[in-house]
This record gives sequence, C-alpha cells and structure tokens, in this order.
Amino acid sequence: MELRSLRSRRKADFWGKVLPYLPYVFQSGVAVLMLLLLIAFSAWYTAFLQNIPPGLPIRWILLVLWGPLTVYAGFRTYAQPADVIFLLPQETKITTYLTPAFRNGLIYKLIGLYIVVLLAWPLYQRSGEGGAIQPLWLMLLALLLLKALSAYGAWQELRITTSRARAGYRFLRWCFVLLMTAAWIWQPAWKSALFTVLVSLNYALILRFPMKHKVPWDNLITAERSAAARVMLVLGWFVDVPAEGQKVIRRRWLSGIGNRIPWKPTDAYRYLLVKTFVRSELLGIVMRLTLLGMVLAGWNNKSWLGPAIYLLFVFLAGTQLASLRQAHRDSPAASYYPLPVGARKAAALRLCSRLLFAMTVLLWLPMAVIPGGDAALTFGSLAAGLLLAFGMRSSWARKWNEEEEE
Repeated sequence: MELRSLRSRRKADFWGKVLPYLPYVFQSGVAVLMLLLLIAFSAWYTAFLQNIPPGLPIRWILLVLWGPLTVYAGFRTYAQPADVIFLLPQETKITTYLTPAFRNGLIYKLIGLYIVVLLAWPLYQRSGEGGAIQPLWLMLLALLLLKALSAYGAWQELRITTSRARAGYRFLRWCFVLLMTAAWIWQPAWKSALFTVLVSLNYALILRFPMKHKVPWDNLITAERSAAARVMLVLGWFVDVPAEGQKVIRRRWLSGIGNRIPWKPTDAYRYLLVKTFVRSELLGIVMRLTLLGMVLAGWNNKSWLGPAIYLLFVFLAGTQLASLRQAHRDSPAASYYPLPVGARKAAALRLCSRLLFAMTVLLWLPMAVIPGGDAALTFGSLAAGLLLAFGMRSSWARKWNEEEEE
C-alpha cells in the first residue's frame, strides 16, 4: 500500500506542475482553433463519406490509422533516479507500484484507439469488396486483445538487458501486431482469430529467450524522463516552461550536419542549436508532421481544402519549431560560451526561420506535382504559406526581442 501511495503522490506532484500552465494554453487561442478544426473536419468527413472516390484503398488507410495506435504502448511509472537505491530493497513488492502504470497505460491509449475506430467505422463498412466485414463488437474486442499483447511486449522489452536486443524485439512487435491487425481488417473472423492465436503464442515464446532484469530501473527512469520531457515540450509551444530531461537520440547519418558552421563566438550558439535539433525528438516530430501534411495537402489539392490543410500544417510546423528557443534556456552549460549580446536570439531566429521556410516549400510540393489541381489555387497557396511563415518569423523576432530586453 505504501508503494501505491508513493506512486499516487508522485503523479499528483508531476501534474501539479503541469496544470498551472493550462490557462496560458487556452489563452493562446488553441481551444478556439481546435473547435474550428473539429467543425471543419466534421463537414469535410460527412461530404467525403457521401462521395467516396472509386478505387480508394480503404483497408490500407484503416491499417495506417489503426495499426500504429494498436501497437503503440507506453507507461508512466514516475520513477526517479533515487529509486535505484531506496526502492531496490522492496523489489519483491514492486508489483503493487507498477501495476497501475501498466493498467492506466493500456486504458488511456485504448480509449484513443477506440475513438479513431468509431470515427472510421462508416468508412470500413463501405469496403466490402476487398474482404470480409467484421461486426463492430468483434473488431473492438480484437483490438483490445492486440493492444494488451503489444503492451505486454513493450513491458518485456523494457526488461531486456541490451539496447540492441530491445530494438530488435521492438521491431518484431511492430511487425507481428501490424500483421494481426491487417488480418482482422481483411480476413474473415475465424481465419483472423486462428492467425492471432498462432502468432501470439509464438511471440510470447520468443519473448522468453532474451536475458531480462527483474525490474529495469535504469530503463524505467529513462522512459519516465522522456515522457515528462514530451509533456513539457508541448507546453513549451504556448508558454515558457523549464526544459529538462529531454531525450538525446543518436543519429549517425545526420552527425555531419552543422560541422561547417564557422568556429566564431557569434556562431557558437547556432552550432549548439543545430546539433540539438538533429539529436532531439523534435526532429522526428517535425519529419512526421511534414510527411503527414504532404500527404493530406496533396490528396486534397483539387479543392479549397488542400490549401486550408497546407496552411494549417505550416502553422503547426512553426509552432513546433518555436520550441527550439527554449533549448538550453535553463542549462548552465550554455552560459559558459563567450556569446555576444543577442547571439542566442539571433541564432534561434535564424535556424527556426530557415527550417520553417524549407518546410513551407516541402509541404507545398505535392500540390504542385500531383496533376489535376488549379494553377491559381496552387501557386496562391504557396504565396499564402510563405506569407504566413514570414509573419510567424516577424512575431518570433518581436517576442524574443522583448524577452531579451527583460
């Protein structure tokens, strides 16, 4: 009971730090923007269901929507570095501490998956020619079991002793769960059930082979630090928050970026920001956002919805990139550099602006390449996107100048 209350106190302490920032998030207009997006999406989706293009690969679209949500698993344990010392003697009783993390991680993510399934269900019912149609209750039950299997596999991955083996088993989990999800989307119920049972038994057997820790303290602490950093990263789009615990990702294929920046005091912080961007989670977020925006904007380039989606993703990209301004803000190491006055602001503004203008062009390319779109609408979208990017850059410059003066 003491361990369970300890986790509850830690959870309350963490969210007690986050909740005071929420009023600033709503004051920024995000609530109004989300409401407008919801209304626009509802109108578009209703019209889309009434006029589905012939030959649309509906089941592949559903696999892309449902698959990653089914596979994704994560746990908030609120573990701290001191646990390696103070909770180690209670390792035999640690189940009472970890069980709520596993249960909540499964339930909360399952709710998000079910919302997407219910939204896409009318689309699934119109895909009868490509395979069997499952009843709704059976599909929800199957996805629940697959989600639980993926969560179990993710927990076993945390216990594996070597990082290379963890990466291999993570790839294996994605392959297995995606295959089983595809079976339930395409195949009849009895075939899907038989395939799921066989694959699940083999997957559970394979998970018994690698060496594991009883309680992976270091992995739990690292995962918790990354999860907390993601929450702060999202809040950092709207208000200044402490930047701590951000995950550093080794990307050897990008390690050469930034090496040609001159070794001068005026460029020292720019070098630091470039390396930070390359090795942070922000790069992955920006890449996924760009790819999704390119697909959606190109898909709808024949109507006014394409430019609207394009401008929305340009705005979202700028909102994401603005968080680079907070990088190393609270790190004492950044103060060791002999930086001229205003060098931090200038470096952040230069890097964020260049990345935003590059993403503005990349997001527009599918609209220009895919045939059938109106030329005036296409090039007008690019002009509006560049104007929006320039406006966001001007807003950053004004806001960051005020911060420098303070």
